[in-house]
Amino acid sequence: MNARADADPETLRISVDTKATVHVGEYSRGGRSRGLKAVEAWDHDMRPKHKLVPGGILESVTGKAFVFFGSSNKTSDFLVDGILLWWNERKQDLSHIRHLVVNMDNGPECSGRRSQFLLRMVQFADRTGLAVRIVYYPPYHSKYNAIERYWAGLEKSWNGYLLDTVNAVLNRAANFLWKGVRTTATLLETVYEKGVKFSRKDRAVLEQRLQRSPKLPWWDISIRSKTV
Repeated sequence: MNARADADPETLRISVDTKATVHVGEYSRGGRSRGLKAVEAWDHDMRPKHKLVPGGILESVTGKAFVFFGSSNKTSDFLVDGILLWWNERKQDLSHIRHLVVNMDNGPECSGRRSQFLLRMVQFADRTGLAVRIVYYPPYHSKYNAIERYWAGLEKSWNGYLLDTVNAVLNRAANFLWKGVRTTATLLETVYEKGVKFSRKDRAVLEQRLQRSPKLPWWDISIRSKTV
């Protein structure tokens, strides 16, 4: 499926995932840096700190990355808001794209059973006019999701710096090159609530918009934009 997507000029494949929370402060992160004087950092995290939740979208073929940070909860709404921000940033350059294939891990905020995530992706498809296909990697296979390698590179690049402010985190992310392409980084200041509930009736209505694979219904889901 990935190979077919990459070969189709009207299809774009992206890899999407969140990363472990970043503790903002003068903490040692086990990295290395160059300089005449060693970077001084705290060796524990007992002091008050600000936290940032990273999310990211990697365009798998070109290596162009879009990273968004939130200071609230890691939720379905946080993730899809980031995807929408990415599309608004890139849609002019991607005006020829009609189909979007999304590679994801089956995490709790974005699984094929998470109604709020699927609802937001339906709304995304309707808003953008894109046909969306969500393809999940199976458990314990996240290393095959391209953005995992990007995350590892980003973490290695910034571990030698003091991420002591929100701006420092954003600047380090924005200065990171992946496959020779500079990252776009932004901040989401929305407060996201956990525990959005769906009734059985609402789920039934939502399912009518989803085309689940007969063989892999929880791992391969297609969404067509609604015709206006």
